[in-house]
Amino acid sequence: MSKGSLTVLQLYPNEMNIYGDYGNVLTLLRRITWHGYEARLKYHLPGKPFPKGVDIIIGGGGQDSGQDLVAADLIKNGEHLRAQSSDGTPMLMVCGLYQLFGHRFITNTEQTIEGIGVFDLETIAGPTRLIGNIITQSNVFGRIIGYENHSGVTHLLGSQKPFAFVKNGAGNNGRDKTEGAVSHNTIGTYLHGSILPKNPAVADYLIEVAAMRKFGEFHPEIIDDHFAELAHKTAGKLGR
Repeated sequence: MSKGSLTVLQLYPNEMNIYGDYGNVLTLLRRITWHGYEARLKYHLPGKPFPKGVDIIIGGGGQDSGQDLVAADLIKNGEHLRAQSSDGTPMLMVCGLYQLFGHRFITNTEQTIEGIGVFDLETIAGPTRLIGNIITQSNVFGRIIGYENHSGVTHLLGSQKPFAFVKNGAGNNGRDKTEGAVSHNTIGTYLHGSILPKNPAVADYLIEVAAMRKFGEFHPEIIDDHFAELAHKTAGKLGR
């Protein structure tokens, strides 16, 4: 018997999904089901009404052109998303949408694409791409692994907390050893690969928060993560 339903919302699946980010969506849907809940999926497309009744919000990466296509719609829904984040809705934003959840992204043509300010950060296009396997360490999740591929150089501002700290790789900017950002239950990161299949603890965190918010309790099932653990271990041995 289902413990209830949890609904995942994917932002801009056509424009912001060029690095296999749908793998994160699939992982959430599968693990929601394995934990005994009914998994539902909704999409938000540019220009359409923002869906109601969602429990987890997820977004991926895209080229500068893709970011430009969704920017106006994101700004239009920015107040709602900021409120959802402040209220504790679990979210995962990868690469392009991570950047646009900051204050602004300045492209290599010096165009400024305004963000919605969920994170206190800004991103400027750098001269070279930061590409390769990356290993990070989180105080909450332990070792987090993935693959980064971005030209954006991101700087955390004020007291903005990073998602993790870089052990091997570039992270936000290749200098200060920070990777991603976290605010309330909203996570931003440059880790592709995708991040959730190789790091199921992060997926389960999003699911647990969603279940606690909706039902007031979360009783996880025991999941055989043998293959996920092998993938995590193998990826951690790969060179840069």
